[in-house]
Order: sequence, then structure tokens, then C-alpha cells
Amino acid sequence: MSPVSGGSDAGAASGARRAAVVPPGERGATRIADRVVAKIAAQAAREAVGPLPPDAGRPHATVVVRPHAHPGSGGEGPVDAAHVHVQLELDYPSDLGARCRAVRRHVTERVGALAGMTVPEVAVQVERLHLAPDPGAAHGRTR
Repeated sequence: MSPVSGGSDAGAASGARRAAVVPPGERGATRIADRVVAKIAAQAAREAVGPLPPDAGRPHATVVVRPHAHPGSGGEGPVDAAHVHVQLELDYPSDLGARCRAVRRHVTERVGALAGMTVPEVAVQVERLHLAPDPGAAHGRTR
């Protein structure tokens, strides 16, 4: 058996590595593309809306990402903020206000969790309403 080497040398090397750690502000930053954030927002809108009529289009999102100082950060650096615009189609009659609130809330949560961005604004635009068939109404021609 050979003795394990590097007992005191390993401790000195790890101490030198700790001293050479670059502060977070100087290491660089990860930039998430606007189109990636838009895909996250569109998927979150689909999740929040739930099932739609077969002829309804899928929710679509556009995003503008702007750097801004995070409140209370003491000016430590910019944090990205995603301003989201979601276009969707909904079935009618339904509580449109509640569904739009659900979309805003879910998009804010998902973009924050997956992209690490703050979402100060989510604008929801209902492009089209789809009439839900009345289950008691007769289908086809009636005489």
C-alpha cells in the first residue's frame, strides 16, 4: 500500500482556489433569449386556459425583456424583467375576467420560476371567442 499524498498541500491548494474565486458581478451573466421566454409564457398560458374548442388557436406570447435594477438590491446589478403580451382564444360563455387573471398569475409564476425573471406586466388580449355548443339545444335542423 502506498501512502496518500497531498495532505497539507491539498489544503493549501483549496485555500488558494477560494481566494481566487471571482465575485458574481465579474463572472458574467446568462442571457435568456426573448423567444425562449415567449415560449415559456405561451406554454404557461396554455396550461392556465385549459382545454379549448378544437377550432381554437393556441395561445401565442410576445415578450420584451429589459434589464432593470431589482428593488431592494442596493444597486448590485441589473435583473431582467419580462414584459409579456399574450394573445389567446377563449370559449364563450365563460368568466373571461377570471380566466385572464389565471393566465396572468400562471405566466408570472412560470416565467419567474423557469427563467428567473421578474414579470411586472402581463397583458392578455382575447383575439377571438368561440361559442360553446348548448348541451340542451337540438343539433341540425328542427321542424
